[in-house]
This record gives sequence, C-alpha cells and structure tokens, in this order.
Amino acid sequence: MSSNALAGPEYGIAIVIYLVIMLLVGAYFGKKSKEDKDGFLLAGRELPVIVLVGTLLATWFGGGTVVGGANFIYQTGPWAGVFYFIGAPLGALVLMQLAPRIRTMSKYTVPEILEQKYGTKTRFLASICVLLAYTGIVSYNFTGAAHVVNLVTGFSETYSVIIAAAIMVFLAVTAGMNSVAWTDALSAGLIFVGMGGGLYFAASSAGGFIETYTSLTPAQASISGGLSLLQLAGYSFPLFFLYMGDQNQLQRYACAKTPEEARKSAKMLFYGMCVVIFLVVSYCMFAIKLMPNIDGNTAIMRMAIHYVPFIFGSLILCAIVAFLVTTGDSFILSAATNIMIDIVQKYFKPDMTDKELIKGTRIAIVGVGVFSYVLAVFFPDILKMIMYSYSIYGAGVTIPLLGAFLWDKASPAGGMASVISGGVAILVWDMVLNCPMGLNGILVGVPLSTIALVVFSLAFPNKSKDAAV
Repeated sequence: MSSNALAGPEYGIAIVIYLVIMLLVGAYFGKKSKEDKDGFLLAGRELPVIVLVGTLLATWFGGGTVVGGANFIYQTGPWAGVFYFIGAPLGALVLMQLAPRIRTMSKYTVPEILEQKYGTKTRFLASICVLLAYTGIVSYNFTGAAHVVNLVTGFSETYSVIIAAAIMVFLAVTAGMNSVAWTDALSAGLIFVGMGGGLYFAASSAGGFIETYTSLTPAQASISGGLSLLQLAGYSFPLFFLYMGDQNQLQRYACAKTPEEARKSAKMLFYGMCVVIFLVVSYCMFAIKLMPNIDGNTAIMRMAIHYVPFIFGSLILCAIVAFLVTTGDSFILSAATNIMIDIVQKYFKPDMTDKELIKGTRIAIVGVGVFSYVLAVFFPDILKMIMYSYSIYGAGVTIPLLGAFLWDKASPAGGMASVISGGVAILVWDMVLNCPMGLNGILVGVPLSTIALVVFSLAFPNKSKDAAV
C-alpha cells in the first residue's frame, strides 16, 4: 500500500476480497457453462429474470457513469447530469416493446440483424463501427478501474490499468456470457446496497439536498449546467442512440428464457436505471459542496471514503470497481463475438464448429483487451473517449438498426449509406476537426445517417420482399 493512497488499507483489502469473489464466481460458471455456441455467447438462453436485469444494469452503468459521468455532473451540476443520463431509461422504454422480438430473432450480433435487412456489405461495415466503438468503451473502463485502484491503493496508473485489464479479460475468457452475467448481477446488487445505504450519511454530511442545491453556482444549478442547448444535446444524445442499438443489451435479451421474460426484464430495468441515476447524481452533487476543486472523475469514490461509514463506503468502492470490470468484460466479449461471427466465420470459415468458434472467441478476447489497453494508455481523456465511442455507435449502427426494425421501406442501399455517412461523420468531426464549436459529433452524425437512410432507400428501393426484420 503506497503512502499516496487516499484511503486506509481496509478499503483496499475490501476491494481485493471482492475481486477474488468475482474471479471465483467466474471460474465456477466457467466449469458449469456448456461449451457450445449458445452456452458461451448467450448463457444457454436460460438466464433468470433477476440475473438478466442485473446484467443489463451492470453492463450499461460502467466507467461512463461512475467516472466520466461523475466528472460531467461535478462540473455542470445535477440537472445537466440528469439530461446526460436520461437517454438510457428512454431507450429502455422503447426496447421494452422490441425485447420479445429480439429474443425471438435469436441473433448473436447487431450486424447479423442488419444483414437480414440490408445485406452482407452493410453487415461488414457495421461490424467495423461496432469494433471502433466497443474498443473505445473497453479502454475507458480500463482507465476508470485504474482510477479506483490508484485512489485506494496508491499504485501507479500504469500498473492499475494492467491489473484492471487482466481481470476483465480473465472473466470474459473463462465462461463467456455465463460468467459475465452472474458477476454482473452480483455487482448490480452491491451498488444498490452500498450507495442506497450510504445516501443518508452523504446527505447529512452536506446538510441535506436543499441546502446542497442552494450552495451550487448559478451555472451548476441551472437546467443546462452552463452549457448551450446544443452542447447539452451533444452529451445527451450519444447515450440514447448508443443504448437503442447497444449490442450488449440486445444480446442479453436474447439470453432470456422466453420472449415474455425479455419484456419483463426491460420493464424492471427501466426502474432500476432511474434509481441508479438518482444515486449517482446525488453523490456527485454532494461532492460539489463538500470537496471543491477535486478531480471530478473521483467524486463518488472520495464521497465513499470520506463521508460514508466504512460498511457502506467499502461496498460503494467495490461496486464501482465491479461496474467498471463487468462493463469492460461485457464489451470485450461482445467485440470478440463480432470479430468471430461477423468477420472470421462469415468471410473466412463458414463451416466453423462450435468448439472452433469458442476457441477463436477466447483468442479474440485477448486481442481486444490488448488493443483497448493501448487506447487507454494513449487516450487517457475519459470523457472525450466516451463521447467518441457513443457517437460512432449511435450514428453508424443505431440509426440503420432502428430503420430495420421500424421502417418497411428501408433498403440495402439506404442501410449502407446510413452506416457509411454516420461512421465517417463522427470520425471526421471528432478525430480530424476535434469537435468544432465544442459540439460533439453525434449532432452531425445522426442527422446525416438518418438523411442518408431515407434518401437512398427512396432512391434505390428494396426489390426483395424477404428482407424484413
């Protein structure tokens, strides 16, 4: 334990114990899991509702919530934080209607769904967009987990990132979705107990909700958090569009035992999301008053260490680490699935056996982990990486996916044009132009992707009647 650590050794011990428990759970389900395609990638399509809801929650709320999202709230205030997060619950309401249909389709990846509507070329292009987005998401979960390890133990960021990456890769490799889903559910329960139980103490330390709110600056207390409406939309829309087409969420609905259980899980997920958002926004608002001028990425962690009793604070820190780990390993597994099913099996070895697919997926998991580690080292700005990852997925994947589900006239030409225009727009706006006027690329990418879908679908209509999703 380094002298630079901000927490006592008991917090570090608690986190280590919980990580060991996660690894043991992963190893247990690794032995229990069936070594076939459905067993490894979709947990045999037999997840109980409570586990399904837990994995849906824990997969969504990761580094973008407890680290990057916390920093956003700390800088802009609670109302802007609500707008930042609101896209996911709204998306959950929409998917509540589509969840049974997703379960019935029984696809493994989003590009598979897009191929059914738009053809193989669009599937390939969408796979590239998914991989670009998901490796970015994995990388900032590496970085977020490293923040926690560094804060609690004082270990260097370099070693902390390596530790986080190794654990995430191990959990994804051992049992695939079975391991990931059950450790997810464990983590989701921990966040409710830890943050829910500690909320009274955090609020009391800050003098209550009303006194804390009145102490905010005018900008932080405003609806927009001092941002223009376009800037605020640039932070809000990426989460909505990412969630609506998030392959991780769609894969988990495919893990449900029945279509009806998929719908029930989506409904419970909506309420769970609202509770988590309330807790995260509350803790960050208290941090603004109690700890001015800190690194906003560590706001929730510092609240857990300094203003909540150890019994709850240790649970919060464990839950934060667990959320980062479970989100990271979920996206690693999902990206590896894209590599094997949408690229390797589709174009190079269509007669691949389940055993070969699982072995290849495990190798791909390690490859995705290494590449994401490189991104984490060279692109340490978490909030910027979050916006890039969310935006390229929302513009390049979600818009054509929604077109496939909701618009009968969407054609192969429209789908391909949508993927290309959305993905290229985000890469140029965010990476080449560096977000002109402080606006995130989603504000450019989504309109262009939508226009391309409509214009090219009408100009080059689908001549086949067998392409409906």
